[in-house]
Amino acid sequence: MSASHEHHHSHTANKQVLRTSLIVIGVFMLIEVIGGMVTNSLALLSDAGHMFSDALSLGISLLAMKLGERSVNRYKTFGYKRFEILAAAFNGLTLLVISLLIAWEAIGRFIQPPPVSTAGMLVVSTLGLLVNVWVAWYMLKNSDTEGNLNMKSAYLHVLSDLFGSLGAIAAALLMMAFDWQWADPLASMLVAALIARSGWGVMQRASHILMEGVPVDVDLDHISGIIRQTEGVDSVHDLHVWSISNGIHALSCHIVVEGGMSVADAEQIVYRLEHSLAHENIQHVTVQTESRVHPHGDDLLCKMPIHESHEHHHQH
Repeated sequence: MSASHEHHHSHTANKQVLRTSLIVIGVFMLIEVIGGMVTNSLALLSDAGHMFSDALSLGISLLAMKLGERSVNRYKTFGYKRFEILAAAFNGLTLLVISLLIAWEAIGRFIQPPPVSTAGMLVVSTLGLLVNVWVAWYMLKNSDTEGNLNMKSAYLHVLSDLFGSLGAIAAALLMMAFDWQWADPLASMLVAALIARSGWGVMQRASHILMEGVPVDVDLDHISGIIRQTEGVDSVHDLHVWSISNGIHALSCHIVVEGGMSVADAEQIVYRLEHSLAHENIQHVTVQTESRVHPHGDDLLCKMPIHESHEHHHQH
């Protein structure tokens, strides 16, 4: 099976998982809203708010995937694939905001614990836990929650709600058994820490891609070694490797070849390079061939000058 076919299959599966998860969480959220209004239960309405944040995250991730399918054009020559990374960054940021809001509320409850309906809290949390466990299991089993950052951020949103339900259940049981009113804010603080850790991890990965960082599954020394060992290549400089989106890597570089070589022979070297780099999961390769008298430096990495004026610096 080709890499492009596998990517298309994974993309289709991810969209289906997001759609199904969004429907399940959306339906349960509506049931909680109706139940909360009928029973005047703040616990039900509060949990519905948590479910809404999950539904929003799933909806944004699904929308990003749909937008990412747009074709390239004269204004977006790489297409719209990066919408998924932007969605992941947004979801990571909302996880951090949610963790801060939970921690702030928990601090207030440590200082002045409010009366808590532990029985209602236990019932709502258990129902929420069952829904989130199924959705989390479904996403983990049927989608790429590791390789696709957009899917991972949506999955972590569901997981954060799952941890929240677990914390609420533990707190409710402790308050029912021992009347420990501090159990509720303590559980909330622990959950907030877990959510913040997940959100920070997603933000780091998203910012790394947006900053054109070397993909985490690519060893730059190994790649430069492959290029240097290719027959006909004397040296390599101005090497760049980055991710366009999840699992879609690109590379550009300058290689030095024999000055008297024909264009056809130079093309064969480039074709061999493309073939070797495809085995390293680098799909988009751009190579500039040069002779030994090229005007650029010989550094492997391109040292871009800082432009302090409107003058153009053509040297690397």
